[in-house]
Amino acid sequence: MPVTGAEDRLGRTLSADPFWKDLTRLGVAVSGGGDSMALLHLLAACAPAHGVTLAAATVDHGLRPEAAAEAAFVAETCARLGIAHDTLRWQGWDGQGNLQAEARAARYRLLGGWAVAQRLDAVALAHTADDQAETFVMRLAREAGVDGLAAMDPLVERDGARFWRPVLAQGRDDLRSWLSAHGLGWCDDPSNEDERYDRVRARKALAVLAELGIDRGRLGGVSRNLAAASRALKRLAHDTARRIARVEAGDVLLSRAGLRDADAEIRRRLLAAALGWISRAPYPPRREALADLDRAIAAGQTHTLHGCLVACIDGDVRFLREFNAVKDVVATPGQLWDGRWRVAGPDGGRRVGALGEAVKDCPDWRETGLPRAALMASPAVWQGETLVAAPLAGFANGYSAVIDPEAGDFFTYVLSH
Repeated sequence: MPVTGAEDRLGRTLSADPFWKDLTRLGVAVSGGGDSMALLHLLAACAPAHGVTLAAATVDHGLRPEAAAEAAFVAETCARLGIAHDTLRWQGWDGQGNLQAEARAARYRLLGGWAVAQRLDAVALAHTADDQAETFVMRLAREAGVDGLAAMDPLVERDGARFWRPVLAQGRDDLRSWLSAHGLGWCDDPSNEDERYDRVRARKALAVLAELGIDRGRLGGVSRNLAAASRALKRLAHDTARRIARVEAGDVLLSRAGLRDADAEIRRRLLAAALGWISRAPYPPRREALADLDRAIAAGQTHTLHGCLVACIDGDVRFLREFNAVKDVVATPGQLWDGRWRVAGPDGGRRVGALGEAVKDCPDWRETGLPRAALMASPAVWQGETLVAAPLAGFANGYSAVIDPEAGDFFTYVLSH
């Protein structure tokens, strides 16, 4: 039976989203909870009118005994809807680091790989206005800056895929009301009431803040204002980079004078971008660490941070990969090495690894004009323990090494991070 009122409004709003025109195959991430089940059913109702084929995936982190049953519930629902479904299992946690952060990163990584394998145009995520507000409060507690407090983007690219948040303006209660009005069920995750988790505490704090008029709507407005400021700062950092930066053999060189003249916030962004683009780390260094680097540069001192070596050479600040960060990274010719480099040439059972001390075996390395430390961390081709080629060190021997286009160029990275 058709649903009227607020519930029917959700379907109309979603169906009117202009992003549909870019889609032919759409994935949807479904945990079994109320938000994602509502999104699944809403998309299933809208997709046929737009000529879009749906596929669904559930990520089972293996952290709760109920997870397998929730994935089965989603699979059964998808079968009734005629939607292909896959369960993606995470088995990669080694017990190190922050579990929630690792699980979140794994979720994106698994969904991104699934999207590529299924040739999906995008993957829809059920982030809501409540998620937005909770994230704001959690990041506020961590003294996040403009970028951290900015609103989530409706569209984001990461882990090789494009992610779409079509219900970001909707409230969690609205989605559950929509499900109830249609007689549709969902799974309640007991961890959503576990106050050991920051998000649960943030949710309870928001209930108190709402009594002061600080509700999800107002926090959403603040986040959107900060998102506009973030975009402006990124554009200014990008324009500054175009003036004072250049890329050489995978290293980033920033004019020391140009850095000195830049506003402190723009300088911080450029330092973080240079480190991030080279290291491919998912998160930037902390502000305190960047401040230490800034002071080292001002004093003309060499510094290591984020798997990078930063050295003041002549009038430039050179950011290069630190050898110790890549000494154990191995690939085969044709594969991506160190997240950026792709070495092309004969395979023959050979491996790609860091050049290291074997730079001394490249007779023309000085003619490249590149620092020895940069060449030590550059990709080389090995047959066992024998050096076969080192393209960046003047010893090509039929091989080439290029920054993979999918890694993006430095200036684009400044604008997008």
